[in-house]
Amino acid sequence: MNLSEKLIVLIFAIAFDLLFGEYSSHFHPVVYMGTLGKLIDDRFNKTNLSNTFRFLFGAFALLTEIAFFLSFSYIVLMLSQTKVSIIWLLSFFLKIYILKSTFSIRSLYEHVSRCYTDDVQLLRKNVSFIVSRDVSKLDNPHLYSAAIESLAENISDSVTGPLFYYLLFDLPGAVMYRVVNTYDAIFGYRNSKYEWFGKFPARFDDLLNLIPSRLTALFISFFNPVSAWKYIFKYGAIKLNAMYPMSAFAGVLGIGFEKIGYYKLDGRLPEKEDVKRALNLYVKVIALILSITVVSLIWIKL
Repeated sequence: MNLSEKLIVLIFAIAFDLLFGEYSSHFHPVVYMGTLGKLIDDRFNKTNLSNTFRFLFGAFALLTEIAFFLSFSYIVLMLSQTKVSIIWLLSFFLKIYILKSTFSIRSLYEHVSRCYTDDVQLLRKNVSFIVSRDVSKLDNPHLYSAAIESLAENISDSVTGPLFYYLLFDLPGAVMYRVVNTYDAIFGYRNSKYEWFGKFPARFDDLLNLIPSRLTALFISFFNPVSAWKYIFKYGAIKLNAMYPMSAFAGVLGIGFEKIGYYKLDGRLPEKEDVKRALNLYVKVIALILSITVVSLIWIKL
């Protein structure tokens, strides 16, 4: 699509997300991403198979699903070239619908805002929706830490990543990123079941996030550069991608994070009010990212 239309589609997709949040699960494309992987996982990802076969099944599922969703997005782009008004209008709304599904701004804010509570049982329940770690025995500070860590990390996964690839490669770029990221979220675990089946999706996701994660850390650092970069340089390399925005967030807020048995960032662990501070920082960072994305499209057009 041309740059003017690309910008308009982006603005409408952002507006829809901010006003209404996520689609119903019945109509959300991301719900169906990973469908092939789940079918192959259930039928073929067995411990009696060699690691090589399990790796190949995981790679096949992801590449096949990428091909399917890319084909669909290219068809939508082709429809937008028609001079038939009704078809063009249909393709326009389809582009907005698909692009909005690749990122999540309001939903991420809402999920983390539910963690602003002193009730440890409710807190554990709400944190369990946004992190994969076992929260059943965590105290409030570690639960607040998990929630804020997830908020920081998901700025890259849920916002910067899809918008970055939309800027570079239009709708197919955002769609490909979301498929890979979804596969990593479903299968990218280092356990006996998914160590090999999920290895290709996990490494592919690592590759796609090399730039978005670091860009996200840069955007976060604007709100307290000295402290943010101190944390980034000290802790960023702990994890290939995710720790960059997380360490920047901790630096800006002046707090520490801890995932027991895995990592610990210097500073006091978060309190309830730090959840509100983190959400306020999130709003500022998102505003910056969206502004830069829109300005970049306008600048390219000029």
